[in-house]
Amino acid sequence: MLSPLLISILASIAAFAGGAIALRFRDKLHIILGLSAGAVLGAALFDLIPEAVEIGGGVYSVGEVLALTAIGFFVYLVIDRTFSLHAHHNHDHDADDHAAEARSSGGSLGAASFCLHSLIDGVAIGLAFQASSIIGAVVAIAIVAHRFSDGINTVGVILKHRGINASVRGWLTAVAIAPIVGTLLTFVFSVSSSTLSVILALFAGFFLYIGASDLIPEGHHSHSKIMTTIMTILGALVLYLIVSVA
Repeated sequence: MLSPLLISILASIAAFAGGAIALRFRDKLHIILGLSAGAVLGAALFDLIPEAVEIGGGVYSVGEVLALTAIGFFVYLVIDRTFSLHAHHNHDHDADDHAAEARSSGGSLGAASFCLHSLIDGVAIGLAFQASSIIGAVVAIAIVAHRFSDGINTVGVILKHRGINASVRGWLTAVAIAPIVGTLLTFVFSVSSSTLSVILALFAGFFLYIGASDLIPEGHHSHSKIMTTIMTILGALVLYLIVSVA
């Protein structure tokens, strides 16, 4: 039987695995990132939003749930732009030696943002299982896939900013452990159905932003767009089938 703590541990392992593979085969990971993008988007469209509508049906209209999803999307957008979340997309145009320290700080800031993101994903796992084991399982698939890609991205942002191996391992460990911490936090509090509906809608917005602005562009970068597109559609289709069967 699935449990939130077990899923968070699997998410942790996925982050470690993604980081380890990134160190060896980073240039060949577009297919995996494409699949991850589809899984994240599929979780938002086929599970989180419908569940938020169903759980909050007695309190919120469909339009209000969708508005909350939009709020989640734009809140994540503001966080992304303000605090350099997913800083691995930024290109380093200044290659002067005297800027090395600034580049190193930028890598740490980007990796720290992944830690916060991982913590939020851990909370999402715990809260999803509070709704039902089915919701938790589907959310878990998307989060485990996303943690894998974030392991890749954590290594990428540190190496891009000329981080040393010890720095890479340290940040990767922090990002991997964060989901477990987030899930454990949910063991000491619970939420009402109406509140859970809001949270699921907001997380749907987060997932839509992550998939559309992070994973899809990363998978398409300098690689076969046809193959990554196919894998993205496949990832979403797998989530749809899982939700339908459940």
